Amino acid sequence: MGSVRRKHSAEFKAKVVLETLRGDRAVNEVASRYEIHPTQLSSWKKQVVEALPGLFSGRADKAAKNETELRGRLYEQIGRLKVELDWLKKKMGEEP
Repeated sequence: MGSVRRKHSAEFKAKVVLETLRGDRAVNEVASRYEIHPTQLSSWKKQVVEALPGLFSGRADKAAKNETELRGRLYEQIGRLKVELDWLKKKMGEEP
């Protein structure tokens, strides 16, 4: 009969990877301590290292992008309203 596959929580993975990143112990030592395969631990570590730059730049970039999109929509709306106002003034007999 095959072995049962274990599912690890995100907290567990973070704790194990953090211990590996500290550098106090080798990957093999940490893996044996938590009874996981060293290859699995290396995979988790790689995921964390790849995601780190996005943690620091994500919010600022996202906020700037949202602000730019909002500004664009507002300028577009202002332009439409200006055209409508000019058209209404012209229909009422006033000069813009």
